[in-house]
Amino acid sequence: MDTKRVVVLGSTGSIGTRCLEVIEALRPRLSAVGLSAHRNWDRLCQQANRFCPQWIAITDSELAARIDRTALCSSVEFLFGTDGVERMVTAPETDLVLAGIVGAAGLRGAWAAVEAGKTLAIANKETLVIAGPLIMDLARRHGAAVLPVDSEHSAIFQALQAGRRADVRRVILTASGGPFRTRSAAELSEVTIEEALRHPTWQMGPKITIDSATMMNKALEVIEAKWLFGLEPDQIQVVIHPESLVHSMVEFADGSVLAQLSPPDMRLPIQYALTYPERVSGPATRLEWDQSRALHFEPPDPERFPALKLGEEVARRGGTCGAVLNAANEAAVHRFLSGEICFSDIPRTCRAALEHHDYDPSPSLEGLLAADRWARTEVAHWKR
Repeated sequence: MDTKRVVVLGSTGSIGTRCLEVIEALRPRLSAVGLSAHRNWDRLCQQANRFCPQWIAITDSELAARIDRTALCSSVEFLFGTDGVERMVTAPETDLVLAGIVGAAGLRGAWAAVEAGKTLAIANKETLVIAGPLIMDLARRHGAAVLPVDSEHSAIFQALQAGRRADVRRVILTASGGPFRTRSAAELSEVTIEEALRHPTWQMGPKITIDSATMMNKALEVIEAKWLFGLEPDQIQVVIHPESLVHSMVEFADGSVLAQLSPPDMRLPIQYALTYPERVSGPATRLEWDQSRALHFEPPDPERFPALKLGEEVARRGGTCGAVLNAANEAAVHRFLSGEICFSDIPRTCRAALEHHDYDPSPSLEGLLAADRWARTEVAHWKR
């Protein structure tokens, strides 16, 4: 059995740590040859000493002079900055790159991996939101595979194996509804930071947890699905499913609907991406069928969750809209977590940025990065 050599970008985050759990459980089928973190040196050092990768990289280069390397295994090569990340993901020794860095910061590493023809297991939805058509075109030209890690897109990818792409009528992205599924629009304006960080189902980092509460995560997933699966916007629908057992569905032309079900455990979609096309026993939690359970589905309320409308509009317009929406949302979430704006202001600031930006229907990567920078500055100065 050949060992698949994996670089984990964002190894100290929630996705990265779960990826390492999968790699550890599936040795020698999988091996971690590279790990990266932004600033969390202590955890990265612990991971390096446990998995003995060939390289580790810290992307905050300012830490270089302050890090005590004596605690690090001597066989590990220490790299810094985006150049260090690019060296890991493009190396001949690397077979697969797990992109687990949250936000626009993950774009460079994912781009370098695809350009090098590597298999990219993408948990960083923002990469496709910002530069979906460019990334997918780059993958086609360089023979790279792009495999989804988000539970919803993994579910769609798995269900698509049962039929031809030409026969797909639509895909249905499920959403837990977050902690405020039943609150009124007026009540949402009073949401506290502590309330927004208490997700009823998933354990995630703060940014993704807030995105789930506003349902911006689902807006971004609509855009991601468009580029990842080559869909038209009207082929993508969102439904609320509080139990979070059905991770998404695919409806075919004959009316058949195929769903992927499993407990809310990110180790399963991570493992599927790492071992695809094989299925093997792994560490993920399994459904227990000796218990009674019910599954509920309901349409989302766009008035209470206006982020969904933003996602639909951006999926239709394309161009620089994805970069602006993603950057505006990241900046707005930061301002909310800093206590500068209220919860309901997050989609408002995103709407303002989209309506006022200099739209380009066919931007280059440099143009997308410029739109990203503009949106962050715009939101930093936004006032009601």
